[in-house]
Amino acid sequence: MGKGKKPATYEDLEALPVGWVGEILGDELVASPRPAMPHARVGAALMILLGSAFDLGQQGIRGGWWILYEPELHFGREVLVPDLAGWRRERMPEPSFADAPFSTVAPDWLCEVLSPSTVQVDRQRKLPIYHREGVGHVWFIDPSTRTLEIHRRQARDWLLVATHSGEGEVFAEPFESLALKLVTLWWPRGGTRAAPIPSP
Repeated sequence: MGKGKKPATYEDLEALPVGWVGEILGDELVASPRPAMPHARVGAALMILLGSAFDLGQQGIRGGWWILYEPELHFGREVLVPDLAGWRRERMPEPSFADAPFSTVAPDWLCEVLSPSTVQVDRQRKLPIYHREGVGHVWFIDPSTRTLEIHRRQARDWLLVATHSGEGEVFAEPFESLALKLVTLWWPRGGTRAAPIPSP
């Protein structure tokens, strides 16, 4: 933030035009337009797949998580909005933010779906904050390259556990008990059909 510039406030977030997503990083307002449809497709599909299995306890999975779409996270003066986030119920049997518009408790896992306009912010500015706050795993999903990166928190930095690409099945930390079919996340290419998302 430049000298003499006032720190961003929550009122600055509320003043953004409809359709923009605002965050406060290091006292600076960072605003992004609503993501393109491939980005939205990944977020929606992942919410259905992980939410039904690990939040609702369906698909033969025991559950054990609270999973939310685009939750607002408040860490001191900073405000972040990942695409998805999950909290382990063993750590938080009842969500402390159940009646609040945001969470001050860092999630155990979160996912950022990368867009050209947000990739640098997600990787360079938000990832260190997630580490500082104790987030256990971070996923980066890039719809343009059809890749999933899994990062696990270490004491001083992040460990890149795996990078998956294409359309096959993966068992991705911390949701290894589910065979996640990558093809379900992407829009079909010409001449191919999208794999159906399992019903909850």
